[in-house]
Amino acid sequence: MAYTETNGLAHGGCLNDAVIQFNIPLSHWLDLSTGINPNPWPVPLIPPRVWSRLPENNDGLELAASRYYGVANLLAVAGSQSAIQSIPRLFQANGLRERRVGVLHPSYNEHAHAWRAAGYQVILLTAAEIDHEIGHLDVLVLVNPNNPTGELFNKVQLLEWHNKLQFRGGTLIIDEAFMDALLHFSLIESSKLRGLIVLRSLGKFFGMAGIRLGFVFAENVVLQQLENMLGPWSIATPSRWVATQALTDTDWQNRIRVQLAKTSKRLNTLLCDGGLMPTGGTHFFQWLVYKDAKRVYQQLAEQGILIRLFTQPRSLRFGLPGTEQEWARLASAIQLLELK
Repeated sequence: MAYTETNGLAHGGCLNDAVIQFNIPLSHWLDLSTGINPNPWPVPLIPPRVWSRLPENNDGLELAASRYYGVANLLAVAGSQSAIQSIPRLFQANGLRERRVGVLHPSYNEHAHAWRAAGYQVILLTAAEIDHEIGHLDVLVLVNPNNPTGELFNKVQLLEWHNKLQFRGGTLIIDEAFMDALLHFSLIESSKLRGLIVLRSLGKFFGMAGIRLGFVFAENVVLQQLENMLGPWSIATPSRWVATQALTDTDWQNRIRVQLAKTSKRLNTLLCDGGLMPTGGTHFFQWLVYKDAKRVYQQLAEQGILIRLFTQPRSLRFGLPGTEQEWARLASAIQLLELK
């Protein structure tokens, strides 16, 4: 299993580690471990001037983002990961140190890690436990739709939890990294409410994880404090330029939403036909709880196919193949699995 070097938490996409572990050249791998759109927005040639200028806030990025997301109370950050790491420190800076933080589990593990690293008490909760515990929490952190389970929370439920938190001066934080294909479930339109913070990323839907760009939506006072904490020039000029173009390409966005819905259903069918019945999923991946998950992960990796392995619970996440050749390769590899 591959790990990042920064904090020891497991992540997808660690192909260089897989190359060493399984002794398979990088060019021979099919990486389905990340849950990223495998057919990314087609980045045009970047003008030479973009590489030579310092980042500027009035370059059109924020305007393009406000039109795409439908609100103006936003802050561009160097990927939602930057906000995930910074928000607990922002709470510290505001003197909010004694806080009970509920974090959905299983979910993206960087959320719980960031709050623990900042010294907060973290309570891992299943979705079914939230109602019972909400009155004892100061912060609730959710990923919606959830990664890796695919669980989707509706707006009515989220706003009810927000109201209960706010009654005690608490905060609801929602990571919507996989939301772009299901816009009507987003809570961005309510993000001006006190005690509500929403995160979005360009990495998943637009297929540009390497751009390292995302957005935070919250009260303006929170956004200003976070901007002051992050400092100037946190996003490279080329990243800002590319993101501006992608956010304004509505024709591509509409086409890819339809395509992602179809390919996710195709992946679900392929897995079912191979004896791997998904437990949940999104437009970007399929997830299945499987008692012999590590063995399946190992067998696929030995064929040069990298998927995501989870240990709690024992489960697997399959991202979307991008080409017909990749679909055929995955189908053939699944047929060769020795399933118990």
